[in-house]
Order: sequence, then structure tokens, then C-alpha cells
Amino acid sequence: MTLKAAAIQMCSGVDPARNAETMVRFVREAAAQGATYLQTPEMTGALQRDRAAMKAALRDESNDLIVAAASKLAGELGIYLHVGSTAIGLADGKMANRGFLFGPDGQKITHYDKIHMFDVDLDNGESWRESSAYTPGGTARLVSLPFGKLGCAICYDVRFPELFRAQAAAGVQIMSVPAAFTRQTGEAHWEILLRARAIENGMFVIAAAQAGVHEDGRETFGHSMIIDPWGRILASAGGTGEGIVVADIDIGAVAAARAKIPNLKNGRAFTLEEVPSASKDVAA
Repeated sequence: MTLKAAAIQMCSGVDPARNAETMVRFVREAAAQGATYLQTPEMTGALQRDRAAMKAALRDESNDLIVAAASKLAGELGIYLHVGSTAIGLADGKMANRGFLFGPDGQKITHYDKIHMFDVDLDNGESWRESSAYTPGGTARLVSLPFGKLGCAICYDVRFPELFRAQAAAGVQIMSVPAAFTRQTGEAHWEILLRARAIENGMFVIAAAQAGVHEDGRETFGHSMIIDPWGRILASAGGTGEGIVVADIDIGAVAAARAKIPNLKNGRAFTLEEVPSASKDVAA
């Protein structure tokens, strides 16, 4: 089974309506190139540091602009459209960093709430506390589609290999990793992490990213990628600017990679033992 997949790179601003228009334009372009599975980045709807302004524009899932636009577009074009994520209002006043997958009939197949919150302190004073506004998810999601099993992750999730291993063990062949990686972390780790997750699990990885300098002042790394189960980069975007990367995916490559290096089968349970030092203090 083969499919043509597309990763859509965006530079989302603070206006959800304008971002929805950008998403629609690029989805149409990618579909015109033959893509039947299309993924947009994390926070497709808006990147907004001002939490008060973010909440003022917030909608629940049933009234969200991005959700409505994606549902309509998927049905119109007869595609699988994966909104990497957008901010969704919750009843407790917090938000979910939530991804959505829509089918060719325009109906929602599933959603996934980002599990791991980006709470970090980087060099040069760059600090993020995603958990201060977002409620983390607690359920990993995978879905069986006509072309194969798709698993869901978002951005910082890529640093937690146990999530990917659990998905691979459950038969996932393609992992989605939409992201808004910072430039600082992206330069150091983006490609390495994505290729490692693909190699160690023998799976395709599709990662649509935010790229460039955004209206709220942050800078994201870009370099949207589609990677095969052997760790080869099939398609990659640059570090700035919006656009589309497209690649043909042969699902048979997953079984081939896992047959060559069957680490999913060869794993063994083990115990961890801390051994005290054998040396003794010697009196002076």
C-alpha cells in the first residue's frame, strides 16, 4: 500500500481567521499535488504569547474556526486532513493543545491532546511553561486507516521514546509529530530526534512544523520532514517560510525495516540493580 503524504509548514500569527485561510490555501495546493494524507503544524490556529488575548479568542471544539474549516475541506477534497494541533477551550478555563484527524467524509475520526508539556528553561533566558495554560492529555491515540496504522504525538512528545515504542508495539506504521520547535532546540535536536524515533521503531515519521519569526515575537525552527523507517529523509523544508513537502510512502517499507532489525521482537524484560562501590575509605 502506498500513499502520497504532505507536511504543511506554516508561520501562524495571532489571528485564527487568517491562519485558517493560510491552512486552506496550502491544503488545496497539496491535494492538487495528489496528497491524500495532509498534516499541518502544532498550533495551526494561532501562536500567541499573550495568554489573555489567547483566551479571549478561544473557542470550544464545536465552535473553533480551524476545526470547522478542516472538517469542511477534508470532505470537499476527499482527503485525510490532520490538524497538527490548535488551542481548544476547556470547561475549567484552561486549554487543550489538541490535534484533530478528519476523514474524506469530513467527519472527525479522532483527536489527541498533547501529553507532555513543554516546561523548560533554555539558554539566553528563554523559558516556557506550557502547563501554566494547557491541560496535558493522558491518552495516547492510534487509528487504523485504509493505508495503515497512524499514531499521534505533538512536538515535545518526541523527547519521550516510550510513547513511540508503545505505539510501534501496537502496530503503528506512521507517527505524526506536528511541532512548533524553538529555533534553539531545533538547531540542536530536531532532525536527530525525528530520525531516531523512525529508526528505533521502524516507522515513518511525518513532522509538519511552524517556521520563522512569528507575530508574537517567537522564532520557530521549521524544517518540516517526512522520514522513512530506515531513517532516510524523504522530503524536507527549509528553516524559514511557509510551504509544502510531499513524499510517496510505501507502507511495505515498515515490515521490511522491522524484518531486518527486529528490535521490537528482540526486546527483553530486565531488572535494574544499583551496585555499591567496592572500595573503602582509607584512613590517612
